[in-house]
Amino acid sequence: MSQSKWHIGVLGGSGLYEGIALEEQQVIEVSSPFGEPSGPVTTGRIGNVRLTFMARHGAGHRLSPDSVNYRANVDVMKRCGVTDLLAISAIGSLREAMAPGSFVAVDQFIDRTHGRISSFFGEGLVAHVALADPVCARLSGFAADAAEAAGTTVHRGGTYVAMEGPQFSTRAESRMYREWGGDVIGMTGMPEARLAREAELPYAMLAMVTDYDSWRDEEAGVETADILAVLQANADRARQTLQGLVAALPTSREPSPHDTALEYAILTAPEQRDPALAARLDAVAGRVLG
Repeated sequence: MSQSKWHIGVLGGSGLYEGIALEEQQVIEVSSPFGEPSGPVTTGRIGNVRLTFMARHGAGHRLSPDSVNYRANVDVMKRCGVTDLLAISAIGSLREAMAPGSFVAVDQFIDRTHGRISSFFGEGLVAHVALADPVCARLSGFAADAAEAAGTTVHRGGTYVAMEGPQFSTRAESRMYREWGGDVIGMTGMPEARLAREAELPYAMLAMVTDYDSWRDEEAGVETADILAVLQANADRARQTLQGLVAALPTSREPSPHDTALEYAILTAPEQRDPALAARLDAVAGRVLG
């Protein structure tokens, strides 16, 4: 596979791209056969690197984590020609060392969500992708470097417990997740990371610690007002991180092993494949379906 240009997709808050000077900036509605995405994309360039943003929770944060159409969002990013996908998320900390205000470059997930559609594939077209290492180490490293250069404390590596929400954890749950080996907790990392792998998009998550969840018995539990205060304080650093990431990317993009995640993943024989599902997968899996 030859070298190519970078096109970074960013899933994050609705105001993340504000204050970033994008050349040729456009707001585009992109439809998906998997339903309604969270909203339009905002796309533009910084030099030779294209950036495409989507507000994961929609304009004005109208979508709860359990009602986000993760399939449509990832499908839209693929249709836009994104080469790599960076998630910017708010998280709670399950470790003393990962203090509010710091960033975590997540590298593992424990999926505790339920009821969310977690695959593009299914009856009539079955695929099993490898997910042992769900995060792209290259993209994650670039993002962590940029966050550090922006003056942020960054923890490189951490296990993200993906909970269903929309409520925060009970104290008992928070203590249990710590015992499981969880380092941070959030509500949006899954099935987003799973779907990115199926779409052959190298995925990384740079997460902002907003609170200590509910495991510290001597303190009050999580409050939304406290989370918003930390997010607002870190918004500028998140934008500086994105700009620094773009500036530090190599001139050309070397291939990633995640670019070909579907190479041997589809098990359904060609004559048994559901043509309607195959048609919906034109962007996600068109490379291997032909």
